[in-house]
Amino acid sequence: MAQVAVKRSARPTPRAGRPGVLRWVGGAVAIGFAGACYAYLTLPDVRPLATANPAHTAFMELREDEAHDAGKPARKTHRWVSYRQISPHLKRAVLVAEDAAFWQHEGVDFVELQKSIETDWARGQLVRGASTITQQLAKNLYLSPTRNPVRKLRELIIARRLEAELTKSRIFEIYLNVIEWGDGIYGIEAASREYFRTPASALGPEESALLAAAIVNPRLLNPARPTARLKRRQQLILRRMGAVAPPGEAAGEL
Repeated sequence: MAQVAVKRSARPTPRAGRPGVLRWVGGAVAIGFAGACYAYLTLPDVRPLATANPAHTAFMELREDEAHDAGKPARKTHRWVSYRQISPHLKRAVLVAEDAAFWQHEGVDFVELQKSIETDWARGQLVRGASTITQQLAKNLYLSPTRNPVRKLRELIIARRLEAELTKSRIFEIYLNVIEWGDGIYGIEAASREYFRTPASALGPEESALLAAAIVNPRLLNPARPTARLKRRQQLILRRMGAVAPPGEAAGEL
C-alpha cells in the first residue's frame, strides 16, 4: 500500500508544470502575432512606384544621418536611367551575382530562404543572406540594414507587395537605379560614370562583372581599383553570365 501511495503522490508533478509551459507558449504566440500585425499595418504603399521614380530611399537617409553624426557633409551622386538604357551585360552580371532565379520566383526564393534559416540556426546567429533582388529593393527603399526578425518580416511582406503591384522589369529597373555602389554613389548610371567614365548603356562584360561583384560590399570594394578578391568574383561572374539573360524590352513590361 505504501508503494501505491508513493506512485500516486508523484503523478501531479509533471501536471503542475503544464500551465506554466502553456502560458509561455501562449505569450510567445501573442507576441509573434502582435509583431506580425504591426509589421503589416505599418507597411508602405508601393503602388506609386509603378509610374513614379523614387528620388530618395531609406538607405540614402541612413547615410546622410551617419555623415551628419560624424560632422561631415553627406555625399550623394544619383542619376536615373531607364531600363532600356542599361547595358544587357550589366543586367546579366547583377542577376548572376545577386539573384539568378529572379525571373522565376515571386519575390522570395524559398529554397534559399530555407538554407539561410538552417545555416543561421546551426550557427546560433543571423549570418547567411538569402535576399532576392526584390527583397533587397524593399530594404533599400523602406527599411534598414539591421538584421532582426521584425525587420525581416517587413522585408518579406513588402517584397511580395512589390511583386504583386509591379512588373519584374520595373522592379529590376528601380533596383539598378537606387542601390548603393560606393560612398554616396547610388544607381548604375552614377556608378558607371564614377568608376569607368562611361554611361551605363556602354558597359562591357568585364566592367559589368566588376560592378556586380562590388554590390556585396560597395563601400569597401572599388570597381576602378579592384582587389584580388574583387577580381576573383569578377571572373566567377563572367563565367556564369551566359547562363542568365534579362527579358527583351519588347516583352511589353516597360
